[in-house]
Amino acid sequence: MLASLLRSLLRPHAARAPRREPVVAGAKWSYVGLSEWRYGLIAYNRNDEYIGRSLATYGEYSQFEVEFLTAWLRPGDVVLEAGANIGPVTVPLARAVGPTGCVYAYEPQRLVFQLLCANLALNELGNVVAQPRALGAQAGTARVPAIPPSQAHNFGGVALSADAGGEPVSMERIDDLGLADCRLVKIDVEGMEAEVLAGARETIARLRPLLYLENDRADRSPPLIGLVQSLGYRAFWHLPPLFNPDNFAGRAENLFGNTGSVNMFCVPAESGLHLAGLTEVAGPDDTWSDKPASRGVIRSG
Repeated sequence: MLASLLRSLLRPHAARAPRREPVVAGAKWSYVGLSEWRYGLIAYNRNDEYIGRSLATYGEYSQFEVEFLTAWLRPGDVVLEAGANIGPVTVPLARAVGPTGCVYAYEPQRLVFQLLCANLALNELGNVVAQPRALGAQAGTARVPAIPPSQAHNFGGVALSADAGGEPVSMERIDDLGLADCRLVKIDVEGMEAEVLAGARETIARLRPLLYLENDRADRSPPLIGLVQSLGYRAFWHLPPLFNPDNFAGRAENLFGNTGSVNMFCVPAESGLHLAGLTEVAGPDDTWSDKPASRGVIRSG
């Protein structure tokens, strides 16, 4: 009912271009925006340079990535998402697996996590288990840089830090969760993808989920690819552009140019899956720099 009421209040303004109001110095809570988007309603940080800007302008974020991932999911599936941010991918994943499925969404940034929970409530998603924790190779404590939400920043690009000035956050291993089923593990943790995988070896060996991993740091790419292949997986580059010409808001202007995400989609070698339209990762020294952008994909096998 809350979502319906808010949507009715927003709808009279839907024809107008979204406003990006400047944040007044010292104003409290002035950074939160609320808009209709492709999947319902979403709250976002107006000062976020990528996710917030895309949601405010286009009513969606990385739609090519969302469509790619949801195409692999069925009602009742279980998904684990490390680095959920405010939920622009979490929400459509949860809709894809339906009320009989489940999404475990981890987001260690405290204020970002609060917006994630707001979006789960706005979209009435009771099939998401949201956790304000980090995932890694070992259980323990990590630190998250405390970035004021009122300043312009890429809040989706914040990495865990050893800086004692950061906010402490609990860290656990995927293997400690005791999952009975898992269709997809999505990891976007700003260079710590290998550490999260290392803490999931037993789960991966037992359940053989699909893996979707950010891999945009050249210095960390070879060990990550090597680890994926050592787990008995084939990896494929998936490079979705941020701008979707057929975006929800119908906006033609491309604010992001050629900017896109750098990910690997990994399937168990024994699965027999073949992906037309994606380039297979040749080995640890392979790079994404000469690979084409990825939109759709044809699945066979």
